Amino acid sequence: MNTDRLLHGTFTGADEFCDELFAYLTAVGQSQYDETVTQLEHARQTAALAEADGYDQAAQVAALLHDIGHLLLDEHDAHHNFLAEDLHHEIVGARYLTRWFGPDIGAPVALHVKAKRYLVATDPAYANSLSVASTRSLRVQGGPMTGREVDAFLCLPHADLAIALRRWDDNAKRAGVAVPELDHWRPAVCRLVNEASAVV
Repeated sequence: MNTDRLLHGTFTGADEFCDELFAYLTAVGQSQYDETVTQLEHARQTAALAEADGYDQAAQVAALLHDIGHLLLDEHDAHHNFLAEDLHHEIVGARYLTRWFGPDIGAPVALHVKAKRYLVATDPAYANSLSVASTRSLRVQGGPMTGREVDAFLCLPHADLAIALRRWDDNAKRAGVAVPELDHWRPAVCRLVNEASAVV
């Protein structure tokens, strides 16, 4: 699939954009996130956890697309250096998502790596539960937050949702879990794109 088309293409409306986005996720998302799940499986599991917890469709879409930066950067488990350096996939993804969906989707995505650093600093049980991949990436993402960083993080808009997103993210790496197909979230994605374009 053409990443350049997704990043720089001109679309006639939300439906055409959704067609391109969902085709891209379906194709590129077949790459492995880790030894357990593909990137698309991880995305669907994350969104399903948000839905199961009763969060609204905006939160579910943020969960579904939280790692789109990995796809746009061509980061996946087949690359020997995946997670060995920090390419700031959360910032790349958030900028892209903010363009199409606005800050209510982009902001929690931008913060979901900081949320991991926050949780490691404040919740020992969380730190002990991290997967090997998450522990490895934590080292290059700055490690646990300092006390001052914790205080600053909690003052940020969308910090609470970012923390919830982080927990869904960490629990969305399970083989063989039954969750809705990608198209389950298509109406919500298209609606949110339409709403964001109306605001602009």
